[in-house]
Amino acid sequence: MKAELIAVGTEILLGEITDTNTPFIARELANLGIDVYFQSTVGDNPERLKETLKLAARRSDLIILSGGLGPTEDDLTKQTVAKFLNRELIFDKSAMTKIEQYFAETKRTMTENNRLQAMYLKGALPLSNRTGFAVGIFDQEKTGPDFLLLPGPPSELEPMVSEQVIPLLKETYLSDHVLRSRMLRFFGIGESQLTTQLANLIATQSNPTIAPYAKQNEVTLRLTAWSKTNSEAQQGLDECEKQIQAQVGEYFYGYGEHNSLAQVLATKLSSMNQNIAIVEGYTGGLFLSTLNAVKADHNIVSGGIVLGTNERQIQQFVDIKGDFKSRVVTEQLATQVKHETGSDLGIAISQPHIESTSTDDHKGNVWIVIVDRTNTITTKRYEFSTIRPFVKQRVVMSALQAINKILK
Repeated sequence: MKAELIAVGTEILLGEITDTNTPFIARELANLGIDVYFQSTVGDNPERLKETLKLAARRSDLIILSGGLGPTEDDLTKQTVAKFLNRELIFDKSAMTKIEQYFAETKRTMTENNRLQAMYLKGALPLSNRTGFAVGIFDQEKTGPDFLLLPGPPSELEPMVSEQVIPLLKETYLSDHVLRSRMLRFFGIGESQLTTQLANLIATQSNPTIAPYAKQNEVTLRLTAWSKTNSEAQQGLDECEKQIQAQVGEYFYGYGEHNSLAQVLATKLSSMNQNIAIVEGYTGGLFLSTLNAVKADHNIVSGGIVLGTNERQIQQFVDIKGDFKSRVVTEQLATQVKHETGSDLGIAISQPHIESTSTDDHKGNVWIVIVDRTNTITTKRYEFSTIRPFVKQRVVMSALQAINKILK
């Protein structure tokens, strides 16, 4: 099925507000395996909206409009759709009662335009608004596309979609199918490189579908499969993931919509009953705060020290033999913090000494050292070319990923 999204609101076109509804709806539809082929934004103008509806009706099976259901003069979406479909608008009694009760309780006079929020297309299904007043509308046409009208405020639209629209779409369009999805998370590879390496698979894959999403410092792939049985859908996901892992598995770190490198490491440390200690000489405590912010079954951090770049400060912790920014000293720091705290793992992050005076030359150069339970030292130098705040985040994620790999 082909879906089309239309955001209604002159304030969006003027850049006064950011449209978060369209990407939210698109993601939810993708989770259902419903393809969004077109997206557009139109101002609060009935003639231009009518032209947009004409175009959408020729090419799409489901047209979803967000915005323009309120009580003000420029909220004309449902009126325009009603004229376009040659349909009458009627009142939803429960919505009207809710509006009247609100004005009675607040002892305010209800103007006539507020009644518009309780109106919907005759013959359609009204969708109650738990967090607002304007009813949503789902209209199935005997010929032509179906229409879904949603309120504009995200605080109203998102609960309505999650609680009513998603179950409704499943029942209406997907009742004879089982839909399953799986989120794969990757770090250390960009979206363009990932999609290039998987280009043939993505291009030929129809069930399951593969949808890449670029997020800050990582990339995710959502696999969505549908079949007549749960086992068939899961088998499709397994086979698709196997092909993906064979090509880009070295960058994979975990599953889930709300997972993170830090959470994966915390879970792994907890299950292995291990803990770590860290010396941060570049990231200023960001590693510690990142790891401490996630849930763990027991205390996975046994100690942490944040050092500056002052040589005397570092000499208080280790007996320096050579350049205090050298690889050797960074390895000493990791070994020492492991020994002093009795941890299973010792970590050290520092910035190498660079001769160049240009700050751009050294802003992304760091040593990351890991000393494991057997006192095996793993050292790697990383180079990042981006601005400093983002470098620190990438350094922390690189350290988390390096530890995850050692613990496999």
